[in-house]
Amino acid sequence: MKGPGAALVALVAWTVAAQAADCPRKGALGTSRVLSVDAANTPRVGLKSFPQTLPLRDHEVVLTFDDGPWPPTTQRVLTALAHECVRATFFLVGKPASEHPGLVRRIAAEGHTIGHHTWLHRSLTRIPPDETTEEIDHGIAAVEMALHGVASGTPTTPFFRFPGFESTPATLELLQSRGIAVFGADLWAGDWKPMTPKQELKVLIDRLNRARKGIILLHDPKAQTAAMLPHFLRYLRDNQYRVVHLVPAASGLDTDHTP
Repeated sequence: MKGPGAALVALVAWTVAAQAADCPRKGALGTSRVLSVDAANTPRVGLKSFPQTLPLRDHEVVLTFDDGPWPPTTQRVLTALAHECVRATFFLVGKPASEHPGLVRRIAAEGHTIGHHTWLHRSLTRIPPDETTEEIDHGIAAVEMALHGVASGTPTTPFFRFPGFESTPATLELLQSRGIAVFGADLWAGDWKPMTPKQELKVLIDRLNRARKGIILLHDPKAQTAAMLPHFLRYLRDNQYRVVHLVPAASGLDTDHTP
């Protein structure tokens, strides 16, 4: 293929993979399909931070959760996702991951993708530059240790999100040079602010209906989010939204089988 079409394919560097497995619970939302990302060719996505995002179709969403794991609420989030047969991406902080390795392994065992979110969730724009690499690498190593028993600085899943989306040219270049994709987001409920589950649900639905698709950011340690999530998943199901699951290109899911 030549011309603008080929250039667009090279730019997005995302491949639609096999359809997600059928959900055993009749009437559940389910996961509609899987997208495989080549981090080397698509180094960063999310319209709140970058000029490009995922090539999602109308009424398609990607669910992402930051700042876990936190047992009291992450387990409730996992239960809600499992009830609707939905798979998400969790950007885990290294220190709590090292404290709750069993929960990290549960997230992975239930089919979710695990990305990285530094060691202590410090803003990388507010610490000395010589500490930023350590903050990133220590976080990756802690999550890898929890998952695989080896404190590797090379992530199994090369997905990363900056705390507060606060990056610098140097940290963006560092991650790109290592083949790690940086995720922003397209919309969120602002669940880091005090609000009730009902208020959060309304904010999220209003923003989603304006955007009609996108990467959604939520926080699994937030109690109001854990309480809100089952209602939001039902809203997605009842309003013909479809959930897309992300995996790294190295998984081998690199063939387009979707209609």
